Amino acid sequence: MTAPFGWCIVTIRGSLIIRLLFGLLSLAFIVICSGCAESTVSQDERTMVLVSPVSLKEHVVTLSQAHYPRSYAHHDNLKRCAGYIRDHFEKAGAPVTTQFYTAGGMTYENVIGCFGPDEGERVIVGAHYDAAEDTPGADDNASAVAGLIELAYLLGKEKPKGHVELVAYSTEEPPFFGTDDMGSAHHAKGLHEMGVKMRLMIALECIGYFTDQPGSQAYPVPFLGLFYPDKGDYIGIVGRFFDRALVKITERIMRAATDLPVESIHAPRFLPGIHLSDHRNYWQYGYRAIMITDTAFYRNAEYHRTGDTADRLDYVRMAKVVVDVYAVIRGFADR
Repeated sequence: MTAPFGWCIVTIRGSLIIRLLFGLLSLAFIVICSGCAESTVSQDERTMVLVSPVSLKEHVVTLSQAHYPRSYAHHDNLKRCAGYIRDHFEKAGAPVTTQFYTAGGMTYENVIGCFGPDEGERVIVGAHYDAAEDTPGADDNASAVAGLIELAYLLGKEKPKGHVELVAYSTEEPPFFGTDDMGSAHHAKGLHEMGVKMRLMIALECIGYFTDQPGSQAYPVPFLGLFYPDKGDYIGIVGRFFDRALVKITERIMRAATDLPVESIHAPRFLPGIHLSDHRNYWQYGYRAIMITDTAFYRNAEYHRTGDTADRLDYVRMAKVVVDVYAVIRGFADR
């Protein structure tokens, strides 16, 4: 009786071991297959899970068509734009405030959405929602405002550890550009007067126009073409000459976030194009500020023209820009 009983025990134990091994092999197979499945997901698909190109286009169409024109002279349309942005910021979960200011005898507004704790150094991302004269302004600058709105939804899903402020400005375009009546000038001055400390300010300026056509990219100084691509297929980071470290950190974060090509320049302010957006107004108060742009008129022939329409933008690559900027926000706000 001893032998059969012992055999039975061995058989039972052997069966358990076999089942355990089979289970482990099955689990390993599942894990391996899951890894294989994940590896087949393209960069574009991963990006679109975070930011929808369709949503970006809807925002651009609304701003450039439904609220057209939106120059400083079309006050009612600018108010509609501000309301549209405010509604989306609120839907994203942001406490929203409005900064009213006077320019040229009229009242305009900056729309501000905040995420994260109230205290601490701030990360600010801004974009102007007005357009030049009677142009549709799809790339300049409905594209950046669309990106700002989608950034709000990303920040609303996972609150940052630091204070992040998204600001939609008015009166960036002429006749107010370069004056103290730019919306961003009022915002920067207000922060300075309150003694606000800032880690980084990012101005989003034209982020939706891309082309793979050789020779499509121009530069303010011809020799720069020797060092940068001749195709307008990348997103650019622009900073001052002594902001090299800041620009390079931003570039490294963006390059790691998506496969969209990223180029950067840190140059003296007198180089044409370096200061041509809202970031300029933060420099005078000692704040670190950069611009993220598709390079505007150095690439887009319809810049400040009636041909700057929503159908000419690349919303897939634009979504990648938004994901890139979101990565930069988290990189600075969460440290």
